[in-house]
Amino acid sequence: MSGIMLNLVGGTFGGIPTIGAAFGGGFFAGQIDQSGTIYNLAVGPVASAQNASIQFKNVTTATPGSDSVIDGPQNTADIVADGNATVYPAAHFCNNLVIGGFSDWYMPAQNEVEVCYYNLKPTTTSNNTASGINANAVPARVSNYTAGTPAQTSASDFQSTGAEDFSAGGYWTSTEGYAANLQWSQSFSTGFQYVNLKNSSVSVRAIRRVLA
Repeated sequence: MSGIMLNLVGGTFGGIPTIGAAFGGGFFAGQIDQSGTIYNLAVGPVASAQNASIQFKNVTTATPGSDSVIDGPQNTADIVADGNATVYPAAHFCNNLVIGGFSDWYMPAQNEVEVCYYNLKPTTTSNNTASGINANAVPARVSNYTAGTPAQTSASDFQSTGAEDFSAGGYWTSTEGYAANLQWSQSFSTGFQYVNLKNSSVSVRAIRRVLA
């Protein structure tokens, strides 16, 4: 038999953590590529790293520096520098976390949230086929979702009603929308990528990244 054989050993597959496995103070959510550097993403535990209803901003005005679709750490740093926790509740919530001895949690950018959805989708609901392209995913996705891809995650704790599942509603990203009063979000029911008014109350879940 020819070809490469990859072994599942100790929570890794071919040297990469398995999706949903304990990793980096949270759980492995996949990989991103930022300017040729590959990072492993750890999504924080739901009990401490998620807020189910929080504003991105308390007013619908521009947010300097929050325009990257991939650099969540820089977006978060710029947001936090622009205003206190009253002005930017979601970013400060993520930035202030200390979980598993790690204090570098942040509010994920648009393409980082998309990777979390793609690999940790909680439901069996059909995907929105107008969303899904992600140049920073590993491997990159050059076409939108199909109705059935991605499928519900195989990580049982992240399936709907599991101990670590994302709710089926929307999640904030740290990426500003196409107008100053809007912020990108993503549904974890259908994968639809859309914008919300910044002073809306939506879920947020912190992540951190580790060099692959």
